[in-house]
Amino acid sequence: MQSVLQSKTHVRIGPYPVDPPVVLAPMAGITNLAFRRLCREFGSPTSLYVCEMITARAVVERDPKTMHMMSFGAGEYPRSMQLYGVDPATMAEAVRIIVGENLADHIDTNYGCPVPKVTRLGGGSALPYKRRLFGQIVHSMVAAAEPAGVPVTVKFRIGIDDDHITYLDAGRIAEAEGAAAVALHARTAAQRYSGSADWSAIARLKEAVTTIPVLGNGDIFSADDALRMMAETGCDGVVVGRGCLGRPWLFAELQAAMRGEQIPAGPTLGRVGEILYRHATLLADHDGEDKGLRDLRKHMAWYLMGFPVGAELRRRFATVSTLTELQDLIAALDPTAPFPKDAEGPRGRQGSPGKVSLPHGWLDDPEDAAVPTGADVLHSGG
Repeated sequence: MQSVLQSKTHVRIGPYPVDPPVVLAPMAGITNLAFRRLCREFGSPTSLYVCEMITARAVVERDPKTMHMMSFGAGEYPRSMQLYGVDPATMAEAVRIIVGENLADHIDTNYGCPVPKVTRLGGGSALPYKRRLFGQIVHSMVAAAEPAGVPVTVKFRIGIDDDHITYLDAGRIAEAEGAAAVALHARTAAQRYSGSADWSAIARLKEAVTTIPVLGNGDIFSADDALRMMAETGCDGVVVGRGCLGRPWLFAELQAAMRGEQIPAGPTLGRVGEILYRHATLLADHDGEDKGLRDLRKHMAWYLMGFPVGAELRRRFATVSTLTELQDLIAALDPTAPFPKDAEGPRGRQGSPGKVSLPHGWLDDPEDAAVPTGADVLHSGG
């Protein structure tokens, strides 16, 4: 597999070499400043680490919570931000604010979200079905970002469901409208996060989109998964989401694998405790100890997955409130416990497939460029 990657040690997104070609996927409530820094400490500083999804309207409205979410750390470069929106005018205005005030160096846009509250309004993975509107959004963002030299990339899914496939059109449209790269989560919206990603779709997208990088996303839970995806599909790089939950050291493994180096062994439970505490201090520095520790609780099951910890200790980790309490809990762990091999598999939300919620009449006319009513929500995340 390694020979396949020799010509892909890095990929360029606009002016930025992404080396190795690994991207931390934006995840709501996860990829804040603290988690991105932790992943960068393990991985390459020249890979991409994308902040939580930011809604364009919230940027335009100067929502205080959103402006805090848009924070980047000292030395974090390029600063990578993902925007969400359904109105070309609002998206363009948000981009003008971001580039005009030098708030980011790279802007991604999300048309892969399968959450019902988003798709039922015509947003997320429902929107690429409306080809003209999708093209207008990408065009407006690229036009607003181009004077500052800020690249715009686009992420999407295979389609709404097996009967409404959109990814090849979406890739060609994004390429034609000036996107610097595209990324495909190789599932339909109907699959949500269930089942298996169809990597063959990534290969077909790579054949259809020839002038910009094509990145693959879906079911990368180990360094070997990333190598196999690139070998099987010919994609230019990988986007990693759920696979790094509770495993920020995955970026060290990915870097080693893509450079032909020995992949480091998984950490002992003692080392995981050290990493967990580092994550806690970064969150406390960014959001304050109370909010930071509450935010950390959702990560506990991921960090401790597969280790012999015990139900009572797991419960206490899941309700931790202070750094001192966390130190005491970590001290109760067996530091010599080896990393469990079965902890390398799927993690995070799985869910089950289901019918996609869509606006009434959404599927009637794919050429309809009308902006969905009410989909440009103010809140960020999702």
